[in-house]
Amino acid sequence: MDLSTKYLGLDLPHPITVGASPLVDDLDQVRRLEDAGAAAIVMHSLFEEQLIREQIGTVESMELHANSFAEAQSYFPEPLEYRLGPEAYLEQIMKVKQLVSCPVIGSLNGSSGEGWVEYAKEIEKAGADALELNIYYVAKAFEVDAALVERRILEIVSQVKSAINIPVAVKLSPYLTALRNFAVSLVKAGASGLVLFNRFYQPDIDIEELEAVPTLKLSDSSELLLRLRWTAILHKQIDASIAITGGVHTGADAIKAVMAGADSVQIVSAALQNGPEVIKTIREDMKAWMQKKEYESLTQMKGSMSLLKSPNPEAFERANYMRILAGWR
Repeated sequence: MDLSTKYLGLDLPHPITVGASPLVDDLDQVRRLEDAGAAAIVMHSLFEEQLIREQIGTVESMELHANSFAEAQSYFPEPLEYRLGPEAYLEQIMKVKQLVSCPVIGSLNGSSGEGWVEYAKEIEKAGADALELNIYYVAKAFEVDAALVERRILEIVSQVKSAINIPVAVKLSPYLTALRNFAVSLVKAGASGLVLFNRFYQPDIDIEELEAVPTLKLSDSSELLLRLRWTAILHKQIDASIAITGGVHTGADAIKAVMAGADSVQIVSAALQNGPEVIKTIREDMKAWMQKKEYESLTQMKGSMSLLKSPNPEAFERANYMRILAGWR
């Protein structure tokens, strides 16, 4: 059974990769991920706020002058809130690369791109095989329209890609206005792949303490549906790889992702809940199902349920929408 696939130009033995997560901070966990058969490992994100903090000085120098710009300091999370600082992050990439034989993908998270270009170069020097840009931007200002948001993202991708030689993937939000059109623009700007989709951690409200509180809810298989839809729409419509992240917990989930057109699937929540060994379980379940259905390779199955296979995708989408509404009891 041939489960091999290609993602960001990288040849992978199967599509099951590990998405950005704290699992990479512990080298023993990293070894377990490889032993379980991870096809690739994405580092957790290095945040733009960390880069800005480093650019304006070390923590010690900031404390010496705390009174001079206390308000400015308050915009940045405390250093202890970050898992690894910029230098430690680069060192961790080198350690992970030395430890595993599978591809290692760096990750940058931010909204403005300040400092990203230089650190993208450093991540490449550290040995990363590719770079994932996790562009998190919340347009709160009234004067910021959709076109401006898209233009900023495209500028970041273009600037980063022009500075490095390794492939660049863009981890997208599902809340873009015209995703298909924007996906084409991202590829033109230099993206070699798209990761669908970012999961946003929404704050809750504590009605007793009257304050906003952070919440973390791991994904489940129900979150896969939105990702399947857009993967099916984009399959073979852009000259770039597609990875699904969020909602892949079982072999059946991974099969659905590939049938929609995904070249790779990233797991995080499943590994956090069940341990790295879940990678092997998902892969073996995929293989058993494919053998039962007499598939010989992943390539044979990939995109078989994409909208490209429908003679009239728009009508197909509308028909299902109306059927679901009309069929509710």
